[in-house]
Amino acid sequence: MKRRSPRGLNPDEKDLWEQVAKTATPLEGRDRKPVLFAKKPEKPVKKAAEQKPISQFEIGSAARPAAPGHRLAPSVRSSVGAATLQMDQKVFGRMKRGKTKPEARIDLHGLRLDEAHGALNAFIHRSHSQGRRLVLVITGKGRITNDDGPIPVRAGVLRHQVPDWLSRPPLNALVLQVSEAHQRHGGGGAYYVYLRRS
Repeated sequence: MKRRSPRGLNPDEKDLWEQVAKTATPLEGRDRKPVLFAKKPEKPVKKAAEQKPISQFEIGSAARPAAPGHRLAPSVRSSVGAATLQMDQKVFGRMKRGKTKPEARIDLHGLRLDEAHGALNAFIHRSHSQGRRLVLVITGKGRITNDDGPIPVRAGVLRHQVPDWLSRPPLNALVLQVSEAHQRHGGGGAYYVYLRRS
């Protein structure tokens, strides 16, 4: 068991102890020694002349600079557009201008995320096995609501999620390039998916 350190006596307790110690008789063979308590030296009080003057200051001078605001995720258009070009530049240019017709399409409107993910996986695998190169994935632009609530929600959950799904296994092994579709094929609510050769 750990012993507690003595707390020390306050001045009234010290006076009382000294009075009690004077009345006690020492044991045989022992001298009576007065018990003296050392008093703590009092700190000298600084005179007004010795105190340092308060230095000049400005309100907020010691404040830390404000932390940077929220780092928002890039828009779908900028993140898909920033992807490095993996396919032939001429074919990519024709595809972006809407000159190339997609060989197959899938419309994910109205599906929940889990349903859309399964349908997209099956569609990409089937298209790749059939030797198709350019397919169109329609996600829609998403519903814009006025009620954001306490936590804002992005409009177009599928529109934001599909490029991520296409860039991760198992689909990334089949996909060569993802690009936003031309206006005649759905614009911001659809994606061209250019598949690798099988």
